[in-house]
Amino acid sequence: MKFLAAGYLILSAAVAADVKPLYKDPKASVDDRVADLLSRMTIEEKTAQLIQGDISNWINTTTNEFNATGLAWNMANRAGQFYVGYPVPQQWIAEGVKKAQDYLIHNTTLGIPALVQSEGIHGFLIGNATIFNSPIAQGCSWNPKLIEKMGAAIAQEALALGVNQIFAPLGDLARELRYGRVEETFSEDGFLSGEMGYSYIVGMQSGNVSAMVKHFAAFGNPEQGLNVGPTHGGERELRTTYLPSYKRQIIDAGVYAIMSAYSDYDGVALVANHHVLTDILRDEWGYKYWVTSDAGGTDRLCNAFKMCKEKPIDKEAVTMYALPSGNDVEMGGGSYNFATIPKLVKDGKLSINIVDTAVSRLLRAKFAMGLFENPYLAVPANKAASKIHTKENVALARELDAESIILLENHNNVLPLSKKAKVAVIGPMAHGYMNYGDYVVNGSQYRGVTPLDGIKAASKGVVTYAKGCERWSNDQSGFAEAIKTASAADVAVVVVGTWSRDQLQLWQGLNATTGEHIDVASLNLVGAMPHLVKAIIDTGKPTVVVFSSGKPITESWISTDASALVQQFYPSEEGGNALADVLFGTVNPSGKLSVGFPYDVGTLPIYYDYLNSGRGTAAGREYPNGTLEFGSAYVLNSPMPLYEFGYGKSYSTFVYSDFKLSKTNVTATDSITATVKITNNSTRDGMEVVQLYVKDLMTSVVVPNIQLKGFSKVMVKAGKSVTVSIPVDVQKLGLWDIRMKYVVEPGDFLILVGSSSADFRANATLTVG
Repeated sequence: MKFLAAGYLILSAAVAADVKPLYKDPKASVDDRVADLLSRMTIEEKTAQLIQGDISNWINTTTNEFNATGLAWNMANRAGQFYVGYPVPQQWIAEGVKKAQDYLIHNTTLGIPALVQSEGIHGFLIGNATIFNSPIAQGCSWNPKLIEKMGAAIAQEALALGVNQIFAPLGDLARELRYGRVEETFSEDGFLSGEMGYSYIVGMQSGNVSAMVKHFAAFGNPEQGLNVGPTHGGERELRTTYLPSYKRQIIDAGVYAIMSAYSDYDGVALVANHHVLTDILRDEWGYKYWVTSDAGGTDRLCNAFKMCKEKPIDKEAVTMYALPSGNDVEMGGGSYNFATIPKLVKDGKLSINIVDTAVSRLLRAKFAMGLFENPYLAVPANKAASKIHTKENVALARELDAESIILLENHNNVLPLSKKAKVAVIGPMAHGYMNYGDYVVNGSQYRGVTPLDGIKAASKGVVTYAKGCERWSNDQSGFAEAIKTASAADVAVVVVGTWSRDQLQLWQGLNATTGEHIDVASLNLVGAMPHLVKAIIDTGKPTVVVFSSGKPITESWISTDASALVQQFYPSEEGGNALADVLFGTVNPSGKLSVGFPYDVGTLPIYYDYLNSGRGTAAGREYPNGTLEFGSAYVLNSPMPLYEFGYGKSYSTFVYSDFKLSKTNVTATDSITATVKITNNSTRDGMEVVQLYVKDLMTSVVVPNIQLKGFSKVMVKAGKSVTVSIPVDVQKLGLWDIRMKYVVEPGDFLILVGSSSADFRANATLTVG
């Protein structure tokens, strides 16, 4: 009997050891898997999930030498996710990621795979990945389908190296044009930004890569336009203006992760804002995944917001502010304050329930993504070229770039150019480097199609070039050559603008006029550039000016004096080809501004959706000949935009007719459809962005004068008509009332349809009962 009992016990133990834990069963529910895994974790293992690691802990990013001790240490302390965004050969990343995931699966007690993180607002941050145009340009395409394709393309390229999470897109709005990161946002408008980000996330996450919405919330409108400065506003402005873009991206698209903002809103640091991160995000919206700080963002609680001791930093205080507020994970780049979690729990200062909640949110995302079943989806090294920088992705970059270019002026129809014309290409942004926005890998500026390259490739005539000046200098010694070159041509194309730097140079103190932490007090062209433009115009030759920039430029005289004006926000690697496509008419321009252009920095802000009580105008003006025409709002300028949100010309002419609403009397729970016929009264096929705005005619609180509530980009053949349908959800026409409750108030709403936020072609009244 004793022998049989002993044998039974041994057999039972062997069977028990062979039983697969519930959390490893892909057929079990996500919630059950999370609960089972959490119950098996030590406090040290839980803490390690909540702190970001870094591939440089086990891979030398200069030599590629492997450090096994560093890998073991990282995974004991910072195992939940790790960053890989270094300018190194592609396979260094793939091999380093494989070592890490293998270690986690086979050499740790529970085998929890990691999220592998990099940047990707306009392309996966690695050498020779496809570089798309910057988000502010993407927004000008008004084409969510292309943004979804781009998201899928970036996911494909990232996953080929084992990267399964990308820090993008932004829900931030371009409300403050002095701010350096305007180029990283889609738009000044919450609806458009929401749609673009939604499409990016759907595309990316369909490819088994997690997106991460940033920077939650109300980031992008800092005091004085200065990076990470405070954002002023109240609860109503937060909910009316700032939150809709995030909610569309986070909730409707089902994003797996969020990055909190560096800044404070109304005096409360967003990395420790319980109201935003918990009351709204979790309790109201029902978000079930995780939030991380930005790099070094938690340290700001002490060193910027002065909420705790800075030297030495009070790590326990930081943790007690951020974690219970709903900031679940701490990114690197700071003091790694969350390492104090075990001690705080042991000392009874921090509830284990708070820790468990945070860990559960991260694990839930990992289970939902299928990471436990497929922790490493990179392709073999000899297959990487079939996934990264493919012909299809490069073609997509060109298509999106071309659709993002905005024709601002076209006097006497100087555009499109004849391919036989002799073209002088002039300007510091025209050749010699690629004028990309920030968040491109080191050295990217030397790879891509410049405007000169693109024009040469498309032209059947003679193309000449003169730089004219450096972008950072007042030196005009190159003007003579530029003037001579322009004078000998049929037409001059002058490319000027702003410039940023790659992710290495941007932080080395090199000159730049846009990008993260690069803020400006003027939106004018820098140095010799405006004088170069005038010198070329003064030759008398037709002059097409191209603004290559990361934000609007305030040189209103160019709008009248140049023969044509084209805006190309920071381009893709195919930027020169895309520009040539538009200049020569291969592509009919269809871009519409996602952000308004002011006359001058002193007239900011210039967003279209100002409150009903704002923007009275009695404009004055100073004429080129010196004549002064005095006004009062402003004395010598206008508070209205030079080019409004949604504006953009075409080589075609579109006529709107037969505008109808499917119902004109509705309840707050109804949905309706607005239809309008668009006719192309020209000999050239073209795309039109049909924009629908809503004006609430009488309200109990002050609301925006109009708001974008729908749009559709459609191709209309020459001489043909199409009927465009735009859905309108009446529930989304509400406001936050005096008691801060969301309501759709009974009354009349004016539904406007047109070609921009100031060019309405038809309207109808909708009555809500």
